[in-house]
Amino acid sequence: MKLQPRILETRWDPTLEKEISDSWAKGKITSFNLNTKKKIFTIDTPPPYPSGKPWHIGAAVHYSQIDMIARTARMLGFEVKFPIGIDRNGLPVEIYTENKFSIEMHKTPREKFIELCAHALDDVEAEMLEIMKSMGMSCNFDNYYRTDSKDYRILTQATFIELWNRGLIYESTRPNIYCIHCKTTIADAEVEYEELATQLVYINFDLKDGKQITIATTRPELLCACQAVIFHPDDDRYKNLEETTVVLPIYNREVSIIQSKETKPEFGTGLAMICSYGDFSDVRLFRELGLQEIIAINEEGKMTENAGKHSSQLVEDVRIQIIKDLKEQGSVVKIEEIKHRTPVCGRCHTPIEIISMKEYYLKQIEYLPDIRKIAENMLFHPETHRQILLNWIDSVTIDWPISRRRYYGTEIPIWYCKECDKPNIPKPGKYYQPWKEKPPFKSCQHCGSKKSFVGEDRTFDTWMDSSVSSLFISGYLRDNKRFKKTFPNTLRPQAKDIVRTWLFYSILRCFQLTNQPPFDQAWIMGYGVDEKGERMSKSRGNVVDPFPILKKYGADTFRFWGASETSLGSDFRCSVQKIASASRFLTKIWNISRFISSFPKPKEAKLTNTDKWILAELGNLIKNSLKGYKGFNFFIPSNTIREFAWNLFAAHYIEMVKKRAYGQGFTRDEQKAAWFVLHTCLKNILLLLAPITPFLTEVIWKQLYYKKSIHVNQFPEIKWKTDLSEITSDLIRFNSKIWNDKKEKGLSLKESIKTKIPEKLKPFEKDLIHMHNITV
Repeated sequence: MKLQPRILETRWDPTLEKEISDSWAKGKITSFNLNTKKKIFTIDTPPPYPSGKPWHIGAAVHYSQIDMIARTARMLGFEVKFPIGIDRNGLPVEIYTENKFSIEMHKTPREKFIELCAHALDDVEAEMLEIMKSMGMSCNFDNYYRTDSKDYRILTQATFIELWNRGLIYESTRPNIYCIHCKTTIADAEVEYEELATQLVYINFDLKDGKQITIATTRPELLCACQAVIFHPDDDRYKNLEETTVVLPIYNREVSIIQSKETKPEFGTGLAMICSYGDFSDVRLFRELGLQEIIAINEEGKMTENAGKHSSQLVEDVRIQIIKDLKEQGSVVKIEEIKHRTPVCGRCHTPIEIISMKEYYLKQIEYLPDIRKIAENMLFHPETHRQILLNWIDSVTIDWPISRRRYYGTEIPIWYCKECDKPNIPKPGKYYQPWKEKPPFKSCQHCGSKKSFVGEDRTFDTWMDSSVSSLFISGYLRDNKRFKKTFPNTLRPQAKDIVRTWLFYSILRCFQLTNQPPFDQAWIMGYGVDEKGERMSKSRGNVVDPFPILKKYGADTFRFWGASETSLGSDFRCSVQKIASASRFLTKIWNISRFISSFPKPKEAKLTNTDKWILAELGNLIKNSLKGYKGFNFFIPSNTIREFAWNLFAAHYIEMVKKRAYGQGFTRDEQKAAWFVLHTCLKNILLLLAPITPFLTEVIWKQLYYKKSIHVNQFPEIKWKTDLSEITSDLIRFNSKIWNDKKEKGLSLKESIKTKIPEKLKPFEKDLIHMHNITV
């Protein structure tokens, strides 16, 4: 019998992780083979957004678990395509650049600003890649992509051109959600809501008969844009006012009083102004009632000439001044300080405005039934998060505005003829920058004019890029063989806060382009919150930097903490103390392995009842762990394995067979059985832990068992089924009672104790007698 190499080191050393990671990269043990005979499992990995330092610890946990998905799929027998990219487009990148270099985008030459954005991104990107590598991610770092690369932008523009040619894109002037701070249109999905302090101003309006009515508003500066006053049909206080008019204070203009279910009788006085545009209900009512809009606010966040003497003043300043004007003419009844649910820009948290602007739109309303059908048939992990997508689908009422007035993004590939002003679209296949390039054609596609053209200077909404990630990684329009084998992708992992953007737009765009869903499964993770349960954000200053934690405790500790902290889809609290405590389990596994490494491993053995019992429990462990792995819920295997390894295998079985393993009072066959089962259990524990703690398991596996990596293996199968596991609770109670009795009597665990072994436990009598030094 060949002796196994022993583990001599007393503790697991996380500094080994870098060396192990390098060996994996050199050996290419997780490389993807397109010509495989295995079933392909493609992950549409979310390209992380380098919007500043530090990288969010919640994001690091997210990506460590995406790696667990890839490792799990490999151990389930799949050929895994696990790409990685960096999302380098959009508003957050520009904001980070503005802050980093103390500049303003619209006051900086475009070429220079784009150069600074790329420079700023490179620095943050490098750290993100280093963190991902240090976490043991097994993705394709050698060929990582960037969403601002020429190839990626070619694809975005090509998909736009295809949809344009199919009539799915149009330009229209209509009310758009606009961020004054970011100076761009934003989509519905980019709007968040915050409870902000504001003033509810009660204003008297004159009726024609000399009487007055009082209306409460949080937007008195929009008086100039008021086109109607509404009350609820069930509000008896105002039924006599229907079809009458009221005079606007300051502006002395008459507007109609109309019934509408849009108003809330309990808010203010039950009367409300309808202005262009105070909120989304104003937009609906202007459309339904056929009201003529009055543009009150421009793109600079200033009042227009329609505001009279307040023209060209900032909205916030006019709000204060209008209240002062109303007070001077005696129109203010009272002012209440309230908290108001305010729509804000999801990027900079500035309250949004609704401004009529000319933008390009992608048709989506007519596709909502198809998207809903895809959402209903897609497999969700967890199932509960399917409803987030369904709720969003049901709330969509307008087409998607896809044009943005920003610099760092994929340019809209359009040139306008100076003769007829009509848009001209190039052929797909090249990267176009119309704001600085001449068109790739000599004459207008509409009027034939050969005069000069004007290039479009707007860019796409960043989700136009992100929504084709599954197409890009599958080689759409570039590699037909790869596309056929890897699309639709198998799984999209992502956070729940971008279900209504990335998930929704990906389904929309890919269905429009391929008539297929982009992937079969969606894996939705919760938020990483601070120790108080509050959302982490750089503005709050409560973001935990994962880099020093990884350096101090190692990747496996970090990964095991993340997996065991909370169930899939739920928010999880980030605590450095809990991360540190997770290292205790790794130490336990190391100590168990160190103990077992001192014994040979027989190829077979005649098992005792004690051995059959723990192998039956091992079978249960494999069954329960695989249930969690197949659902990509790593909370289940991490906690199941910890419970088995620490509280059953180590605490009971190892203690029961320790003397047998050393040959003290047992036959050679009984000793060999203990060796066989100790190693069998350890090998299976290592295989089950491998996707979660890849470094620790790799070191132990290669040192004790095989030269090849543990990560080329599949999960273990259940080989042992007996009814002995039914008495596990009796066995635990008996052992615990003996330990407590000895403690109460002041005896050491090695000293003898007189007790009777229960009838149920007679099959384990010999091991129990030697374990506790029992005298009958």
